[in-house]
Amino acid sequence: MKPGIIVMAELRGALADRVRAIQETVDPRMLRELPPHITIAGSSGMGPIAPETTDDTLIEALDRVAREMPPFEVRLEQPMRFMQSTVVVMPVDPNGPIRALHERIKLSGLSYEQPRFTFTPHLTLSFYPELSRERLRELLRMRIDEPIPIDAIQAYRAVDLTRTKKILDVPLHGIAPPP
Repeated sequence: MKPGIIVMAELRGALADRVRAIQETVDPRMLRELPPHITIAGSSGMGPIAPETTDDTLIEALDRVAREMPPFEVRLEQPMRFMQSTVVVMPVDPNGPIRALHERIKLSGLSYEQPRFTFTPHLTLSFYPELSRERLRELLRMRIDEPIPIDAIQAYRAVDLTRTKKILDVPLHGIAPPP
């Protein structure tokens, strides 16, 4: 994992168990580093938050973001190879509340690296291994149709190339605007 801090929404319940089982089969190394999640900041749209950011600074900024943002749901799109790499992700539509959350994090005053890609929120199914054609086809056929609740955000710091440390887990508790 690249040095820095990423922000995500961990999956919970039966869906987390389902994704964990898939990742355990195709990429156990990734699963040892991070729980099943949707990446919100630190991968695309904004690079990782600067590694020298103190935990207190991060907590203060992200707690402020969480107070402004109400819970919401997203839907996963069909799996794809990310940028023609061997990484397999299930993208999320980058518009709507997830973009608002990402932009609030981006504008929170935290320092971050320049992004290499436009904002592409996603669930990573496989990151490290080179997949066989059959395994790749299997992953690309996978579908998750139920909506994914985003009701909290977590921040993880890369400790070294294979270990991360959870710094923050805060519920989103802003008030949704009237319809």
